[in-house]
Amino acid sequence: MSFTARMSSFLGRTFTLWVLAFALLAYRLPAEFARIAPHVPLLLGIIMFGMGLTLTVNDFKGVLTMPKSVAVGVVAQFVIMPALAFGLALLFRLPPDLAVGVILVGCCPGGTASNVITYLARGNTALSVTMTACSTLLAPIVTPLLIWLLAGRWLDIAAGAMFWAILKIVLLPVLLGLVLRLLFPRFVTRQLDLMPIISITGIILVVAAVVAVNQKNLATSGLLVLGVVMLHNILGLVLGYFAARVMKLGYPERKAISIEVGMQNSGLGATLAIVYFSPIAAIPSAIFSVWHNLSGPALATWWRRESR
Repeated sequence: MSFTARMSSFLGRTFTLWVLAFALLAYRLPAEFARIAPHVPLLLGIIMFGMGLTLTVNDFKGVLTMPKSVAVGVVAQFVIMPALAFGLALLFRLPPDLAVGVILVGCCPGGTASNVITYLARGNTALSVTMTACSTLLAPIVTPLLIWLLAGRWLDIAAGAMFWAILKIVLLPVLLGLVLRLLFPRFVTRQLDLMPIISITGIILVVAAVVAVNQKNLATSGLLVLGVVMLHNILGLVLGYFAARVMKLGYPERKAISIEVGMQNSGLGATLAIVYFSPIAAIPSAIFSVWHNLSGPALATWWRRESR
């Protein structure tokens, strides 16, 4: 195994610890890490480009080979998490910026980490990859529309501007990565071990930037947001599983859909919050980035032991 592969594996195993460490560091040294905030959209674009490099045309064949599972999963993704976010914002009477922040992360597509977690949980990894790819491609249209429908009662929503932003910082980088892999498969394949390192570094920097610009706000509302984020994620995992069960899907498919629904692309939520709302609105996404990388592996470990 090459040094890059070993480093990639190490960072993947210790990812949550690095996020927590840099979040604490940013909290103690906000002025240093706040300088990253203007570059958050660029960081997300790099992360999504890396995701595109890992995709192949075969990853989309699941739409044809298991259409029911993909349809159930994608619909659950864009119904359960947004609805939960809206309900929790009302239930806890969150201030406008935090309410919008919770809804932002709820309306985002699935996160790329869900594929690894599904594999560890012995779920249907092919389904997870297909769902991530499909929800990401749908995000430029579905995410702004959902945010406009659900968050409009708190703040004015620039859905059209969000559409173009998601197109530029999510969809285009993913498509560019996918095209490069199609054109130069051997070269890209040799570089794949480097992609997790770049993506993990990008996510860590995004979380650190959000923590830095919200140091004072975290001191006053951090525990409340943490509770809401934990509920949002846990309920998403549970309802995603039962949605798949109601639709009579197999056990591996239920695992994949549960994890895919519960784990969001919180980097996108943080980026949209910083660009279109306020740093405060990015707090739920930053906390979600940490929390779902604790709950996801914990659930995967339980499922893996259960299936022995």
